[in-house]
Amino acid sequence: MDSKNGIRADMVEEAVRVAEEAESRDVALRLLGGVAIKVRAKDGLQPTFEREYADLDWITPKGNSAKAQRFFESLGYAPQTRFNAIYGRERLLYFDEEHDRQVDVLVGSFRMSHEIPFGKRMTMEPLTVPLAELLLTKLQIIELNEKDVRDALALLHDHPVDEQDGDSVNAAHIAKLCAADWGLWRTFTANLKALDGHIGRYDLAEESKERITGRIEALLARIEGEPKSFGWKMRSKIGDRKRWYELPEEVEGGP
Repeated sequence: MDSKNGIRADMVEEAVRVAEEAESRDVALRLLGGVAIKVRAKDGLQPTFEREYADLDWITPKGNSAKAQRFFESLGYAPQTRFNAIYGRERLLYFDEEHDRQVDVLVGSFRMSHEIPFGKRMTMEPLTVPLAELLLTKLQIIELNEKDVRDALALLHDHPVDEQDGDSVNAAHIAKLCAADWGLWRTFTANLKALDGHIGRYDLAEESKERITGRIEALLARIEGEPKSFGWKMRSKIGDRKRWYELPEEVEGGP
């Protein structure tokens, strides 16, 4: 059931409602995570990639924390008051108490195992961050879990790898970020290669499996072909002898 505040019981419907309401009120807010990947699937996710969603994940530009707080509270979400008072410049937590689910709002940047810079790209598309960033935020995690694998495969099944944004995964942008940051390159490419080994676990037609494999190979080739920065080359000499990722403490859940 929908709540008395108008919060939808269906997670995808609620995500779209919040995004559209934010747009109408000029609140810069974009969706991240698995729900964002489902929203971007024009023909719906393949049944094998469907999963339950525990929370909604958003990102808003730096300096927008106070505006985002007023916005979510006006929609009937309950603030995690102490957490927001301490960490509100970087992250906000809210709860939909009736449906027992969390809302996580990142402020300014996405940082877990690696930091993914958004800049002006954060709000360049409606509803969600661009597809390249959606894939980056899924595959920058040093240890992929089932939901990350499923979401990343779903995204690559539904969208081509190209040199532009919109309905494509912008390989040029991903390659540029990886060429500037050896650590991100190390984690992202390793996870991308690992994805190929998971495809057989899912109930997909051969054509679908080949489509995903082809897109993984195309993205890896584009990353490999991008000229690497001096900093990347220097860090690559150290390699795995020095840890190249962070292990951030999570409150609960995650994008």
